[in-house]
Amino acid sequence: MDVTRTSNSDRMNRRGFIKHIGLTGAMALSSVPGAQAQQRNPAEQSLAVLVDTTLCVGCRTCEQACNEINPDLPIVPNDFFSDTSVFQQHRRMDASAFTVVNRYQPEKKGAPVYVKFQCQHCLYPACVSACLVGALRRDAGGAVVYDEKKCIGCRYCMAACPFQVPAYEYSSVLTPRVRKCTFCFQTRLTQGEVPACVAGCPMRVMTFGSRAELIAMGRERIRKNPEKYVQQIYGEHEAGGTAWMYLAAVPFEQIDLPRIGYHPLPGYTEPVQHALFKWFLPPLGLCAILAGAMWYNKRRKNPDKDDGQASKNNTDLTP
Repeated sequence: MDVTRTSNSDRMNRRGFIKHIGLTGAMALSSVPGAQAQQRNPAEQSLAVLVDTTLCVGCRTCEQACNEINPDLPIVPNDFFSDTSVFQQHRRMDASAFTVVNRYQPEKKGAPVYVKFQCQHCLYPACVSACLVGALRRDAGGAVVYDEKKCIGCRYCMAACPFQVPAYEYSSVLTPRVRKCTFCFQTRLTQGEVPACVAGCPMRVMTFGSRAELIAMGRERIRKNPEKYVQQIYGEHEAGGTAWMYLAAVPFEQIDLPRIGYHPLPGYTEPVQHALFKWFLPPLGLCAILAGAMWYNKRRKNPDKDDGQASKNNTDLTP
């Protein structure tokens, strides 16, 4: 946004003054967590992906594409991604795999369902809210990105994420990192390209575009094929909305997509955090605890000295 500077001699007219006050009030309101949860329009225009699980055949090409675009992920044998034995158990993302495909057998007899998992890139990410040092942030385009130089390894983001996505690099003793899907932010999105997993999918399971357009597309598919799809787009409202959204033919809880509320999670935690840190309660409390621990340890190590000093004081008071 271009901003035009005015000289000190310029004067605001009444209309300009009212407009200025209105904009200032809107900016102030947007800093309130509850207000952020209600202002959905900017987020709806961010980039997103719609995953139609009814089209997935479990080829794992998306896993291979993700592994190839991220050079710091482990090198695996060429036949690893064609190995179907991995479907014998449900996997989760970890520090060595940013995306995984699982196979599910519906409760009613029918063809198996394959589902791709990765970071959901929430519109109002709990991991960003929980991070004390700003190592995680949400880019205006929709990607939740991570800065390892800022990370202190507290792992609060792992506890905050409702989808259990961030993984800790326990194998790296000296320089561990929090690892997750990057939405190909640096490698492709900034170059105007779609994420590698989307581009590599031969079945066109994933559609990349603006979130608002993808929601309209998903609703249209459901309208035209009501017998094929669950009447819901998962991620449209969950946790305040996510950048990765799903269509499915079976209830979402049957394919490990958790049932969570629609309210953005930071709206629950940020008021408490802000209230605590506003009055410096955690630092003051920590100082009090440390001072008490030092006093206790000192007294425990020198009980005779304390008793002797107390006796001397009593003697001095005797007439």
